[in-house]
Formats: sequence, C-alpha cells, structure tokens
Amino acid sequence: MLHLNLNVRPETAKRLKKVLEFSRDEEAFAQNVIAYQMAELKRGIINLKLDIKAYEEKYKMASAYFYKQFSKGKKDDREDFVLWAGLWEMLEKNEKQLRGLAG
Repeated sequence: MLHLNLNVRPETAKRLKKVLEFSRDEEAFAQNVIAYQMAELKRGIINLKLDIKAYEEKYKMASAYFYKQFSKGKKDDREDFVLWAGLWEMLEKNEKQLRGLAG
C-alpha cells in the first residue's frame, strides 16, 4: 500500500480530496492518473517529432547526428540550431519519462 504526502496548497488539497471522494476505486484512480500522464507524454512526443522532422528536412540531416555535432561545437549557434537542439533534448526527456511510466 502506498501513502502519499503531497506538499500542495490547502485549496488544492481540498479539491484533490473531493476528487478522491468521487472515486470509489483507488487503484482505478491511480491507474487513470498514470494513463493520463502517459497520454500527455505521447502527445508531446508526436508534436516534438513533427517539429524535429521539419528541421531534418530543412537541413537534410538526422537529428541524432545533428545533436552530436552541435554538442561538440561543430555547428554554429544560429537560432534554428539552438531550437532544434532544445527540441531534441525535450524529446529524449519525454521518451525517458514515458519509458519509466510504462514500467
């Protein structure tokens, strides 16, 4: 059994308690919270991949290769490259979080 101690504002705690009162099945509630977070990560990943694909097509380069070169300082700091690198980092972070939630 898991007991959570959340550091939230009193109003948030009150609202969360109300949500839990409406849910008779705590396991289902917890699974729904996890499923929701996973769905949000998946949506974010799709959007990031679409944005990244535009840079790959524009510069005719795979993102993994680009990011290695950028990290080594072999690419300049033009705005597109900084944004592309940031998108790539967010994608890797989101994919790692999704893998962690998937178990």
